[in-house]
Amino acid sequence: MSNKVSQDDIFVGDLSAERLAHYLKKSVIAVDTETRGLNLRRDRLCLTQICDDEGVVSFIRYVDDNAPNLRKLLSSDVLKLCHYARFDMAVLKYYLHVDVWPVFCSKVASKLVRTYTDRHSLKDLVREFLGVEMDKTNQTSDWGRADLSPSQLDYAAEDVRVLIPIYNQMVKLLEREKLTKLANQAFACLPAVTDLDISGYRDIFEH
Repeated sequence: MSNKVSQDDIFVGDLSAERLAHYLKKSVIAVDTETRGLNLRRDRLCLTQICDDEGVVSFIRYVDDNAPNLRKLLSSDVLKLCHYARFDMAVLKYYLHVDVWPVFCSKVASKLVRTYTDRHSLKDLVREFLGVEMDKTNQTSDWGRADLSPSQLDYAAEDVRVLIPIYNQMVKLLEREKLTKLANQAFACLPAVTDLDISGYRDIFEH
């Protein structure tokens, strides 16, 4: 998780054809997004980060929805790992017009299997499963700036690098507690929940 990123890992507008071909050979990739805030319609997508099991990280700076390579990857059969997939899926659908699927959400999995705690942030999972204390200083920084700082890029890279090791641990726990089927059913609901979020609906299943 201490690997440094280079300018060759930063792509403006779309993923390169070479990186697309590389990731399409994988069974699993990690995906995360950085935005200007948490209001979907107001706070635009700034950055999409991708990482694979080799630790190959790519940063795609958002320009507009003309990103065919990124869209192809996000809608491919490769499993996409996210933490709080509901938000990432909604942001990517709203700004890139792509249905991100199939998906594994480590936050949903954590809430299903780690019932001994109410702490389900990525930082909490990394601390428990990987024994590392994440630095979240840059979480609320300006991701829309033209010159992202080295510390911002390191932060964004670490957020995706940790997802595959966590996924491997979560799969084992879900299997151990016989919750794999329920987890998959929960993940299957995410596209509908994402569409409801984009449409502005909240708590639609409440009384």
